[in-house]
Amino acid sequence: MARQPVFEADETIWGYELLFRAGLENLAEVSDDSQATSSVIADGMTMAMEGVAESARFLINFPERMLLDGAGFALPPERCVVEVLENVAPSREVLHAVRKLKDAGYAIAVDDYFGQPELRPFLELADILKIDILALDGDPASIRQALDGVSGHGFRLLAEKVEDDATFRALADMGFSLFQGFFFSRPLVLSGRKLSVLETTRLQLLAELSGIDFEPRRLGQILESDPNLSYRLFRYINSAGFGLREKVTSLKRAIDMMGMVQARQWLSAVILADMNPTPKAGELAVMAVQRARFLEELCVETGQKVCRPDAVFLSGLFSLLDAMLGVRMGDILPGLPLDEEIVKGLNGQGEIHDLLSLAHSYERGHWADTSRRIGRLGLATSQVDRLYARSRNWAQKVVGGG
Repeated sequence: MARQPVFEADETIWGYELLFRAGLENLAEVSDDSQATSSVIADGMTMAMEGVAESARFLINFPERMLLDGAGFALPPERCVVEVLENVAPSREVLHAVRKLKDAGYAIAVDDYFGQPELRPFLELADILKIDILALDGDPASIRQALDGVSGHGFRLLAEKVEDDATFRALADMGFSLFQGFFFSRPLVLSGRKLSVLETTRLQLLAELSGIDFEPRRLGQILESDPNLSYRLFRYINSAGFGLREKVTSLKRAIDMMGMVQARQWLSAVILADMNPTPKAGELAVMAVQRARFLEELCVETGQKVCRPDAVFLSGLFSLLDAMLGVRMGDILPGLPLDEEIVKGLNGQGEIHDLLSLAHSYERGHWADTSRRIGRLGLATSQVDRLYARSRNWAQKVVGGG
């Protein structure tokens, strides 16, 4: 499972769309496909809800068979939105199934709408109408035409596949209140923008932590100088995941127990998460930390044949800095003492870039491209699924949620 955030007009997090692996290959041995699908959704929800705000909603894609089988009733209605896929025909049976879900308290979303008359029967039941902006070429006139005749239904308009900040602003002016797409992970570069003192300090700390000549005693000095960091380290290492019998209250002991590599990674992740306090940047920080861990796990799983774990971890960690800070990557990298292979990867070249592309495909649910890239690494899909889930678990614990 992957997830993609959905934003309000003020760029706060409204919720997430959960993107499940198409075909459910790993459950092929289950004779009842509907039961298997319901199980996957229920288990996926449990994982997705960890570390995110209680107000966050989750959009779940529903094909026709799942709607007819009532798989949606496995989900909590106060958190979940049933998203009717665009290829579902509004037959009498399907409309009846969707009505039952709505009457039970589930919000209903209609997916990938761009004016198709065959989807109009669903509009009477919709709480959210998702407009496919790319299908309309981002053209304001085409978008307005698609919206003709849908006013008065009382649903919220969600713009999906929003590719840039300018489109986001224009759609907000048209009445859209929810937004989904890649605009949030691309930098809005402000002409002449300079990093703040806080951002510069954090970058310098990240650079220091990533250096090969980093002194172990320096880690303790950084933690001792910042009570907030110390508190978060103790909270992290005393969490249930470590299974300790006694609480750790010594910085030295905490670092010794984690090991220098993991302690540096933890501190780098926390510093990155603190670099920009906005909800949008916070979501990017979680994604970057998860991506870093995911790439590191992939590297280890391949026997380090194509990469070094430390190099790919740093590459993943720094890969969204431009979007977080609103500064071009080319203006950030010269100030960081990174290995040449990391710089090349972040600039779109080499084997590290290939791994970053794999992570990008997985995060967006582009399963065909993901499978091709997994095959090149000689790994099984089930292996990568496990590593992705494990990396997200780690990121949520380290950063503290979305």
